[in-house]
Amino acid sequence: MQLIDQHTKAIMEGCKERARDVGLSFDDESLEYVVTNRDMLELSPKVMIPTMYDYWVHDVEVLQGKGKYELYPSNPFETVINTRPAISFYNDNNPDWLNVMIFYHVIGHIDFFQNNLYFKHTWDDDFAGQALADKRTIARLRSEKGRWVDYVIEFARSLDNQVDYHGVLADQHRPARNSLPARVDYYFDVFLQDEQQVRVNEYVQEIERYNKCVRENPQGGEDEFFQPILNQHPEFAAMFEKEGGGRRERGRDLLQFLIDHSDFLDRDENKWMKTILQIVRKTSLYFQPQIRTKIMNEGWASYWHETLFMRDDRIGGHEVDFARVNSAVTSMPRVGLNPYALGMRLFYFIEEAADKGRYSQQFLSLLDRDQRRKFDQGTGTGQDFIFAVRENLNDFLFVNNFIEQDFVTRNKLFVADKVLDEQRMVWQWYVKSRSADDYKAMVKEQLYHPPHITIDLDQTGNDALFLVHHFEGKPLVKEFIHNTLLGTEFLWGRKVMLETTEVKSIKKPDAQQPVLPGMGPIPDHEAEPEIEWQRVRYTMKDRKLSKGLV
Repeated sequence: MQLIDQHTKAIMEGCKERARDVGLSFDDESLEYVVTNRDMLELSPKVMIPTMYDYWVHDVEVLQGKGKYELYPSNPFETVINTRPAISFYNDNNPDWLNVMIFYHVIGHIDFFQNNLYFKHTWDDDFAGQALADKRTIARLRSEKGRWVDYVIEFARSLDNQVDYHGVLADQHRPARNSLPARVDYYFDVFLQDEQQVRVNEYVQEIERYNKCVRENPQGGEDEFFQPILNQHPEFAAMFEKEGGGRRERGRDLLQFLIDHSDFLDRDENKWMKTILQIVRKTSLYFQPQIRTKIMNEGWASYWHETLFMRDDRIGGHEVDFARVNSAVTSMPRVGLNPYALGMRLFYFIEEAADKGRYSQQFLSLLDRDQRRKFDQGTGTGQDFIFAVRENLNDFLFVNNFIEQDFVTRNKLFVADKVLDEQRMVWQWYVKSRSADDYKAMVKEQLYHPPHITIDLDQTGNDALFLVHHFEGKPLVKEFIHNTLLGTEFLWGRKVMLETTEVKSIKKPDAQQPVLPGMGPIPDHEAEPEIEWQRVRYTMKDRKLSKGLV
């Protein structure tokens, strides 16, 4: 691995100048390295951080990747790391014209990392340097504790999707906690939301009432605001005091809870394990936004590498070469999902719609198809609009807000399914739906969405750690429950209980399904099976798992 030469660095700096001219924003400093194609494989298993701590599963994946490369050589284009300064890696055999395209793509990623608000907690970190320090720490611990270090890493990694990423993000965006009195903070953050579970309109009304009281009476406005609350809810004062004057632990970050409250980890001989948990938790929090913005991030980078490359006077004569490479990266598959292609096309679609004023109430109220097709107010605000989208949204909001029927129809998108041809005993694919709602649902189904599990602070104590899975329509994967609870019991030091929801019975629809000649029945996507759910409780005690109904 070595830094790119001065000739290639000059190409990169030229790309930066052109990118800034169109509004992209990023730090001046960046580091670019060249590596061999085979070495590029080692960056992926270590989550694109070359200094990441070594872990035996990663080593297995590297060996598997090298074996596959011997059989099926591939040419990964780049890897970019969100750190300060940004670090990127390139193949050592790229021609200059290809580097121009790849540099624009990388600059798009860096702009996204440094401006999307879901990355805000990473903006001031040199994560590559921190990862190197973590790697050295774990190497030292491994020399002292042996393979127990890898077991603790494995146990911690089974829980690394149970970190309070949104809580960390909220702390970055909300004012400092001491800017509001603790009683006000507790009332709005805990009492209204968790205890009373009020509706959104009631919550907003209370905010408006508080602002009015404080605005009209700066000295006694808070007491004036709370007077009707104390009359209507006399238990509020006692609840506020019981929760430590508003300082309440939420129970949303399982790794942090184990670090803070496990008596087993607090023993002198086990305190080194806390260091492992802190490293795994910190790493998970750092990569949470990348997992949650894959479509936007790749779409944004692809949008800009295509837009800027075609304007660049340094690529004359290589337009056909670019078209060949670009189509391989951004082609829309008939079955499956390509985040590069979907994200890029959505940004183009949003830009055009905003240019024509189609996010106005006037357009949204139109029902006539011809009127909608011809609508064009010529606002010219499309690029400003997509910069705002880049700054404020994640994949779920991006997909949920902007995949619409016009987009699906224009790009000839559909939801595909397969049916067994019983005569030939092969699967045959067919178009199940061309509806935007169905396509949107398919995309959202593939987005990252870890199970919502919290710690029941009232039932957790010296006897057990009590976890609650908040059911959102998807049951937990059963084969993972045993090993995850086994590792959690080890880290907690006592029994662990998990309350969750599982399928009790499935009733198939009675309707007859149509049959095509030579094929089996075509599933009717409207006739969904009726599922009956039941609440169950798993208990892991002394490394033995039991289950019972709640």
